[in-house]
Amino acid sequence: MARETQIREAGIAHAAQRLPSVSIDHYNIELKDGDGFIGDRVSKAAFREMLEACREPLRALGLDPLGDKASCDFTKRRLDHILLAEDPLASGTVWSAIEAFAQELARVVRVFLRQEGWEGTQAIAVGGGFRDSRAGCLAIGRAGYLLRAEGIDITLEPIRHHPDEGGLVGAVHLAPAWIFSGYDSLLAVDIGGSNIRAGVVTTNLRKAPDLSRSAVWRSEIWRHRDEDPTPSRDEALERLIGMLNDLIRRADRANLALAPFIGIGCPGLITADGTIERGGQNLPGNWEGRDFNLAERLTAAIPRIGEHATMVVMHNDAVVQGLSEVPDRKDVTRWGILTIGTGLGNARFTNRESDEAEG
Repeated sequence: MARETQIREAGIAHAAQRLPSVSIDHYNIELKDGDGFIGDRVSKAAFREMLEACREPLRALGLDPLGDKASCDFTKRRLDHILLAEDPLASGTVWSAIEAFAQELARVVRVFLRQEGWEGTQAIAVGGGFRDSRAGCLAIGRAGYLLRAEGIDITLEPIRHHPDEGGLVGAVHLAPAWIFSGYDSLLAVDIGGSNIRAGVVTTNLRKAPDLSRSAVWRSEIWRHRDEDPTPSRDEALERLIGMLNDLIRRADRANLALAPFIGIGCPGLITADGTIERGGQNLPGNWEGRDFNLAERLTAAIPRIGEHATMVVMHNDAVVQGLSEVPDRKDVTRWGILTIGTGLGNARFTNRESDEAEG
């Protein structure tokens, strides 16, 4: 309770709607139709299914240029290589999957634009692991073209940061401006359905007061999805605590002035007290419900950073990745993010200056 009081008195809260730079209009929308969640149509797994479907007609003729390997076993890098290789049939097969995915992504964007809280969206950044490939970026670009060609006035493009870094860099926009006084860096955590990443983000405020030069100084990753057996929630927590303590030691040895702040992006609907109401089903163990509070567990394990009490602030992982775009979205008023990975994350923002001017 003392920690929650500290956070409220600081003028911030877990999953806050109003952040220093933006207001969050909506996030973590879970849309369904007769076929299930529409986000499942534009996941990483969905792209592999589309690739498999594009190979089927050729396989029936004994002409599959991608060989015997299953579509789910191709790495992103391998598919990118095939796109640029000299075998036109192989390239064309991957291109066909990109086209199918782009059509579906454009359809999903249309559905989002019809939702309350997404009206008037002028730009959407696309992040997540799918963006980290040539095939992904081409699919995003093609979907953007399809929407524009229909007369929908919206910009659809990949996020500027590498998605692994965007999920950490965005954490600086969770912190109140006063916390940077006397500090040049902070801890950030990006929790996903496949891995957990923790890092030290340097703010570089002297170079850019708007935080546009914030960058990941060092990060560590744990791919919990690759573990066998699947780790428990407590095992995952202990692993994360170990990563953070290691980063604190490294920052100290490098003479970084680390702020007593940890910003966390986590899947699902986050409540004001830091618990996960729903949407954490892909995490190792059961993270949902009132019996588990990640922020409280971390502050108990890492009560101080330097000379001051640790403050932990959580928000949805798509929100945090979207926040990495804040310095680059000053030319619009309302914008959003879609993160394509194990599932489809989403958030819509209104820049605070625009919001307050209209109010």
